[in-house]
Amino acid sequence: MSEKIGQFVDYLNQGKQAEAGEVFKDALRAKVADSLDAQRAAVASKIFNTEPQSFSDPKPVVTDPGERTDVIMDTEGKPIEFTPNENEQPTPTAEVPTAPVSDESKPTT
Repeated sequence: MSEKIGQFVDYLNQGKQAEAGEVFKDALRAKVADSLDAQRAAVASKIFNTEPQSFSDPKPVVTDPGERTDVIMDTEGKPIEFTPNENEQPTPTAEVPTAPVSDESKPTT
């Protein structure tokens, strides 16, 4: 970097503004590139060198399947008890439809 500054000053003293401008641009590009590389390394170390965060809810407790299927478990593995109430379930009143019978549907012998 310091050699670029020396070239820049020398070109200005010689009256070569175009060459001085190119040397200045090169020095500035190098300085910006170095600082961008340092910033990239700092950001990457922050992103990839941290402990992972927990983004989801804890997993529910899973009980082993048993032979009894009349017990319902909650997410913590505790059984849920149901108490019967006095509500009666309605009985269906609709008639069951029957298929029409015709001579064509009967088997022939």
